[in-house]
Amino acid sequence: MCDTGPAGAAAILDAEIGGAMAWTRAALGPGTGRVALTAEGLAEIDTAVALMRANPLPALALSPRDFPLPALQRTMAEVKRALDAGVGFALLDRVPLERLSRDEAVRVYWLLGAMLARPVAQKWDGTMIYDVRDLGRPPGNGVRPDVTNAEQNFHTDNSYNLCPPEYVALLCLHPAMDGGLHYVVSLAAAHNELRRRRPDLLPRLYRPFWFDRQREHAPGDAMAIRHPLFERDGARLTARLSRFQVVNGHALAGEPLDADGLAALDALEQVMNGADLAAEFRFEPGQIQIVNNRVMAHRRTAFRDWPEPERKRHLVRLWLRDAGRAFYNG
Repeated sequence: MCDTGPAGAAAILDAEIGGAMAWTRAALGPGTGRVALTAEGLAEIDTAVALMRANPLPALALSPRDFPLPALQRTMAEVKRALDAGVGFALLDRVPLERLSRDEAVRVYWLLGAMLARPVAQKWDGTMIYDVRDLGRPPGNGVRPDVTNAEQNFHTDNSYNLCPPEYVALLCLHPAMDGGLHYVVSLAAAHNELRRRRPDLLPRLYRPFWFDRQREHAPGDAMAIRHPLFERDGARLTARLSRFQVVNGHALAGEPLDADGLAALDALEQVMNGADLAAEFRFEPGQIQIVNNRVMAHRRTAFRDWPEPERKRHLVRLWLRDAGRAFYNG
C-alpha cells in the first residue's frame, strides 16, 4: 500500500545497518550487480520480436505471459534477487540494439521490466514509458531535472508525491557525447556514516519536510506534500530523497526550512558524495540500469550532447511497483 498523506516521525533506526544492502564503494567487487543476458535469453528476444513483427501491438498491451521466455524469466529473477536481497542495484547487459528498431527495443525492455514488477504511471497524465532527454529548459517547478543536461543531486524517484516506485529502470539507447555519468549510493551506508559523524542531526531526517510536487497533480490539488526523508520499516530503512524538491517545497508552502533541517540535508549530501561511498556507471547502448528506489539513491553528472539529433543522449525509463494501483498516485 502506498503512502497517502502527511507522515509523522517514525522510530529512529539507531543501530548500525548491516547486510549486503549497506555496501560502500570499496566493498563492491568488479562487476558487482552486473547480470548478462544469456545466449538462450537473446534467442528468446529474437523469437519474441519476430512474433511482435507479425502481430503488432503497442508496448503497453504486451505481457510476458504472451511469449515463451523461460531463460529471460530466470535472468530477471536473478536481477530481482540483487535488488531485494543483494546490493540493491543491477546492470543488465544488454539488449541487442543492433538488430532491433527503437520501438522494438522499447517493447523488449517493457517485457523485461514487467517480469520484475508492474509498470506504473510516471506522470499525472498517465505516461507509462518516459523518455529521458535534454529538452533545453532549466530545471524548476514543473520542469523535471531529468529532461535537462544539468547535474543532479542524489535522489530517489518520485520522492515528492504519494506513491514512489519500488524499482526504477533506465534503458540506454544513446549515451551523451561527454559526461552524464551515473552514480548509485546505498542509503543504509549513508545512514551508518551519518550516524557516526552527526548523530545529532539524524533525528531531523525522520521528521517531515515539504516537497514540491512538480505540478504532477490534479488541478486545484496541493502543490506541496510533507514526508520525512528516512523511515523505519521494521529493521529496514526506506527513504524519500530530493534536496531540490525539498528546497522548492518549503518555498511553495511558505514555511522556511529550519536550521536543523538544512544542516541535516547538507550533512547527508556530504556523506553521499564522499569518494568512498557511491558506485559509478558509464552507460553503454543497450544496457539497463535498475535500482531499488526505496533503499538506493542515484544521481547523474552534467553532460554535453552530440550535435546530431539522431545521436543525442536518450534513455528510456520505467517505474515498477506492485503496491497500490497503476495510477500515478497509486
